[in-house]
Amino acid sequence: MSYLSLTNGAFDIKLMDVVRTLLRLDSQPDQDLVILEFRLPRIVIAALVGMGLGIAGAVIQGITRNGLADPGILGINAGAGAAIVIFLFFFQGKIKGIGLGSIMAMPLFGLIGGLLAAFLIYLFAWKKGKLEPQRLLLTGIAIASGLGAVSLFLSLKMNANDFEMAVVWNSGSIYNANWKYILAALPWLLVLIPIIIRKSYILDLFQLHEDSVISLGIASEKEKAVLLLCSIGIVSSCVSVSGGIGFIGLMAPHIAKRLVGSMHRRILPVCGIVGALLVMISDLIGRTIFAPTELPAGIVVAIIGVPYFIFLLYRKKGRN
Repeated sequence: MSYLSLTNGAFDIKLMDVVRTLLRLDSQPDQDLVILEFRLPRIVIAALVGMGLGIAGAVIQGITRNGLADPGILGINAGAGAAIVIFLFFFQGKIKGIGLGSIMAMPLFGLIGGLLAAFLIYLFAWKKGKLEPQRLLLTGIAIASGLGAVSLFLSLKMNANDFEMAVVWNSGSIYNANWKYILAALPWLLVLIPIIIRKSYILDLFQLHEDSVISLGIASEKEKAVLLLCSIGIVSSCVSVSGGIGFIGLMAPHIAKRLVGSMHRRILPVCGIVGALLVMISDLIGRTIFAPTELPAGIVVAIIGVPYFIFLLYRKKGRN
């Protein structure tokens, strides 16, 4: 997949030219620009975002015991999207320069927005000292709807260029990927994913009845909080650099379970791989098949994800 992404596009490059460029052997300026500044960052961002969303989706489905749960349902995407729209509405064009601060201003707003939305949802979902999974989902849907309305209201008051940028970003796109965005998202994944994998056995226990989990000596609410906060951090960091790419956290866990079974120790790594492949494939399709127009990766994922979501609903209905 990396090979196809590096060699195909509006400017096709032969495999040997890619190898020479990466190994710094007689590289050409135009190939350096296309490979090192445009395509390679997109591949890395797509892989990181897909991996993070896939793993976060498995965690959220495990905590809620709901196979139809998705990181986007928690309202994190909507929170980040609202923050980005606010940034474009009030600050776009006022921040000048090409330094780290200028480049990272928009994703930083997205990260803060996602975390604030998650905090509100967590606050409302907490009841009588417990985090109720169904209340978490319902609160997330409500917060997401409200923030979506705020985003739409502000978007309609923007000028044409800012409106277009807001729509593309909210659709989920990595067209403006760069190495600084990678450095912004990578630390979150390096810290939080190992914590989740280390606690993967907890997710297996959560599939039992709540009383059974407590009887095994597991601090249920504490473990839920840790796992949920880790997944929130991952999703917020991913959404802050890629926009609202949905359905990855829904599809990846189901595909992983079909491949390796129901143990989360095996599911989580496979979710990361499947999620990374889904985003990379979607980005490749969006920028090549529809050329010269570029379709955001989030829209391509949605084209695949909506039928899959309907299939899951139909299969779940058949089991009831």
